[in-house]
Amino acid sequence: EVVGTDENLDIALVHIQSDEPLPYVSLGAASESRVGDWVVAIGNPFGLSHTVTAGIISAKGREIQAGPYDDFIQTDASINPGNSGGPLFNLDGEVIGINTAINPWGQGIGFSVSVDAFEPILEDLKSDGRVRRGWIGVGLGSHSEGALIAAVYDVTPGADAGLQSGDLVRRLNNIPLTSGDALVRSVGRL
Repeated sequence: EVVGTDENLDIALVHIQSDEPLPYVSLGAASESRVGDWVVAIGNPFGLSHTVTAGIISAKGREIQAGPYDDFIQTDASINPGNSGGPLFNLDGEVIGINTAINPWGQGIGFSVSVDAFEPILEDLKSDGRVRRGWIGVGLGSHSEGALIAAVYDVTPGADAGLQSGDLVRRLNNIPLTSGDALVRSVGRL
């Protein structure tokens, strides 16, 4: 039974009724993984069930224009059509991502939704069937030192807080921001 979904991350939480305990795997912390770490992807590419491939983490925090909360782990572990929804494991056997997308123009470039992006929303999916994200109501521009406020929309939390066009947000909850997209992801997690 589908309990909840989040279209922004392309994630669904399902409930499986069973009379016996089901096996499960532990979630790890993608934030503790590093570029160059070995990973293993499991899936069902092209209908070939139980396929396992290995590779390394090529990049973290990758934005691929999939939505406002892009925060993908890029890997060269083979991910093909049919792998979507399969786990990306670290070598401790912990899930650090869910295989989601491939780059059709580059062989061996795959993307997984980071566990750090989906773990915080699991309780919302379980209790409400959907995710409620923080929102401030601003338009953002590019700046090398943080998130540049390009516009503040009326009757929004940003307007209520006194944000103004031209403000530069460098930190949120004392965490440095490197771009407008980083501000969107950080506020969305609240």
